[in-house]
Amino acid sequence: MPINPHPFQALTPGFIMDAVESCGYLCDCRTLALNSYENRVYQVGIEGQSPLVAKFYRPKRWSDAQILEEHRFCFELGEHELPVVAPLRNAQGQSLFHFRGFRFALYPRKGGHAPELDSLDNLLVLGRLMARIHSVGALSPFKARPRLDIHSFGHEAAALVSERYIPPEFKANYDALVGDLLQGIAQAMADAGAVRYIRTHGDCHVGNILWRDGGPHFVDFDDARMAPAVQDLWMMLSGDRPSKTAQLAEILAGYAEFNDFDMRELRLIEALRSLRILHFTAWLAQRWEDPAFPPSFPWFNTPRYWGDHILELREQIAALQEPALQV
Repeated sequence: MPINPHPFQALTPGFIMDAVESCGYLCDCRTLALNSYENRVYQVGIEGQSPLVAKFYRPKRWSDAQILEEHRFCFELGEHELPVVAPLRNAQGQSLFHFRGFRFALYPRKGGHAPELDSLDNLLVLGRLMARIHSVGALSPFKARPRLDIHSFGHEAAALVSERYIPPEFKANYDALVGDLLQGIAQAMADAGAVRYIRTHGDCHVGNILWRDGGPHFVDFDDARMAPAVQDLWMMLSGDRPSKTAQLAEILAGYAEFNDFDMRELRLIEALRSLRILHFTAWLAQRWEDPAFPPSFPWFNTPRYWGDHILELREQIAALQEPALQV
């Protein structure tokens, strides 16, 4: 069933400040909602200190063990001097806090802007850092957090949309196309072979990279999971095939300076893109009763959206049939 549609109504400015002050801080009555949908994130002013960022987790999405595993991964990356924004810990070493039924974490505020991914120099830097992140990610597996797989991101997501959300006039086309798409994804995974799954960021798009002080800082490991290394690379690619090839070459040139990359994983790029498309539509549908979603995604659940989504699925089926990118 859909998750409680209004889990965040209690998060008034007073509630947010009370939660932060329960950790020993003194708020200065300034709160600012930041761009976030799955969770709720606020900048909170602190007396005599720099503001903090408070992240309130969506109830029932992750277990405490899964959240803490994400935190420990960030701490481990920080210990290797990698530029990640990790949660703050109190004197007892705690990073996950509870307040009146909510779980939350506190982060230092870090400024920055989105990286310019059309710069090959920037992609070289990102490739180097992702290689180092993956070197740490390969040291041990997640035990509580899930894997990125065709079952949860593909079959389950598509079944949810088909059974509960897609308008009847689109259902037959959707079901047929999804069947072909999932078959293509499975074939791409079989072609790639037994690639290694490691701890990854999992959602490494441009919005989760802050460029500051001449380089990137990685934020929001909320979707960290076991996945092939290429999951953290393909979202940096854009444009036509020649553009993607040039971008990929630069990323992998930087990556090769610090880590080995299994070239078989390039066969997974369009498969992973397809899974993300299926999962994203299911995510929007599940969250549609959350008051924050309709104003933020006004184009969703309209006839035009579903028509465009059907076209997008057709394009992904064709993309899966093309040769993998090569460098």
